[in-house]
Amino acid sequence: MTNQSSFKPTNPSSCQLPISFSIERLQQDLLICETNLWTPHFNTGRYEGNWTSVSLRSQSGKETDILSFPDKEYKNTPLLDSCSYFKEIMDWFECEKEAVRLLRLGSDSEIKEHVDNDTSYEDGFFRIHVPIVTNSEVFFYVDKKLVPMKMGECWYANFQRPHYVQNKSSEPRVHLTLDCIRNEWSDNLFSQMGFDISYTPNNDQYSEEEKQQIIAELSRNPSEINNQIIADLQLK
Repeated sequence: MTNQSSFKPTNPSSCQLPISFSIERLQQDLLICETNLWTPHFNTGRYEGNWTSVSLRSQSGKETDILSFPDKEYKNTPLLDSCSYFKEIMDWFECEKEAVRLLRLGSDSEIKEHVDNDTSYEDGFFRIHVPIVTNSEVFFYVDKKLVPMKMGECWYANFQRPHYVQNKSSEPRVHLTLDCIRNEWSDNLFSQMGFDISYTPNNDQYSEEEKQQIIAELSRNPSEINNQIIADLQLK
């Protein structure tokens, strides 16, 4: 019998994309966004310290709308019109985009370990992180492994796996994040990065601890679909 706690998915839990961006231009656009529009993350039980965001693309088209839910209509916010380099980065990804946000984790702050549902490439979705401001005292863990993101780099991570972030420095950490929809273009990109794009996840891959984390997250947003997923997981 396979030990579920030692099971690892076929595809990596994180991967650096073969593209990098200008740190100077990223930080220039960030300066444009230094307004009073930064909004505390809505899930206050998920972090300690300061975790704020501003939207460049949201469901309502407002900068202060930082919610991110799948299968919704999204539109660019007015702030994006002033950020030519952020728009250039968005256009590099030849696929549909949902939420696009700047996420700031304050000094001496922590995002607690959690999972984000339906956020793996295998689910037809991929979230990209581009660090704009960070340093060696910021620790980003996915699936218990440190992801060494540096400024200007471009990273994918499977946020369906448990993950957490610690900013132990005296400076804030700021990432540009893009929620993207998988398509033929992205399949070609991820294949080049060594992904098995035919791989389909199985709920049996989760340990009991991970399964309970997923159930807890689904329970925060009850719906007919989420209730069915919870029921299926409880049967495993």
